Amino acid sequence: MGTAIAANLTVIALLIASAAAYTNHTVGGDAGWFFDSATNTSAANYSSWAANKTFSLGDFLIFKTNSNQTVIQTYNETTYQSCNFDDASDNDTFQYGGGDENFGKALTVEVPLTIEGANYFFSSGDGGVQCQHGMAFEVKVAHGAGLPPSLNQPPPPPYIEPPGPDSAQPLPGTVIIAQPPGSGGFAIGANVRGGLCALFLLPLLLF
Repeated sequence: MGTAIAANLTVIALLIASAAAYTNHTVGGDAGWFFDSATNTSAANYSSWAANKTFSLGDFLIFKTNSNQTVIQTYNETTYQSCNFDDASDNDTFQYGGGDENFGKALTVEVPLTIEGANYFFSSGDGGVQCQHGMAFEVKVAHGAGLPPSLNQPPPPPYIEPPGPDSAQPLPGTVIIAQPPGSGGFAIGANVRGGLCALFLLPLLLF
């Protein structure tokens, strides 16, 4: 019994240490992610904010904002410099938020850092004007402790064309295609690390 308890405590300690290896960065600090359309100014100097931080795989960027701004993440420097993602590839550019008809609605957007190297962020609001006037920044993502299991998922299965009405083949089983970040998978909601940590800890504590 004592051995089992010691083993459980060891696992708990490892989970806590793993969670502590990652950081949540609130973009812009207390200023948040906002733009004043009347003066064409951003609430903070986001490039300066990012320059003073260290970012690693598994960290999250927390955007405290509202529906007047968007959050665009891209790995494409050309897209970033153009302040426009209309012609961007779905493989390297993702939109979080946006499309809400209720302007000024409070939002918290959580973006996981899952790719090493340059990650670019900007707001596409006001036809790119927000980006052109300061709503843009770059972060350099280091390897750090590597991706946690909750973010280190295999790619989704390839798309399978459903058989036509004249086909004798039965329909394949349900295939859930993993959504890109811009479609809501990580766009708005609770930090997945906390939920998964609690999921692992509960049965250990009940043992």
